[in-house]
Amino acid sequence: MPEIFVVRHGQASFGSDNYDQLSELGWRQARWLGEHFAEDGATFDRILCGDLRRHRETATGICEGLGLTADSLEVSPQLNEFDFLRVMQAYGERDPQSVPAKKSERADYYRFLKKAMHAWANNEIVGAESWAEFEQRVEGALGLIGNQPKGRKTLVISSGGAIAMMVRQILGAPAHTVTELNMQIKNTAVSRFFAGRSGIGLHSFNHVPHLESRERQEFITYS
Repeated sequence: MPEIFVVRHGQASFGSDNYDQLSELGWRQARWLGEHFAEDGATFDRILCGDLRRHRETATGICEGLGLTADSLEVSPQLNEFDFLRVMQAYGERDPQSVPAKKSERADYYRFLKKAMHAWANNEIVGAESWAEFEQRVEGALGLIGNQPKGRKTLVISSGGAIAMMVRQILGAPAHTVTELNMQIKNTAVSRFFAGRSGIGLHSFNHVPHLESRERQEFITYS
């Protein structure tokens, strides 16, 4: 049956003027993952990514590690992350006292995002797209990546929220699962799926085999 490897992008540039680009570590994470695939003898019949810069750069880094060019890369906006900045802005407008101060710890930022996502899922705030639209978009992405001939392997690069929504839809889990999983997914983590007659099934979730050695564990990141 078709096998699908879904990868979250490498570390982005948190705190910079442009989050949507890989940090130097993000590039290294992507190349290391490509090298790991190459060492395992993994080959992919299809490589897809969202059209955000961090998606494209991660795909390019993985291809470099695999010794490939990114010429055959397919790009689909259906694999994009939700607009988390707009979701947080909307929640901050509703509850200004909850907005983290400019020099807050990163953990404060994530707690705020978690509250904002819960409010968004409950239709208490309006993002750039509604929660229902986000669900429908990711459902379409699953159809795009799951419709493959038998035996083919597909590599997909996306973002934490979109990947969490994929897992939630496949498992039939409640909406709050997306928020909980989104906070756990590591940069360049791999989740594996199989597509069969009954749909797509989850095989494994959130693994970073290329970062688990003692020398690289310090390079495991979440943003």
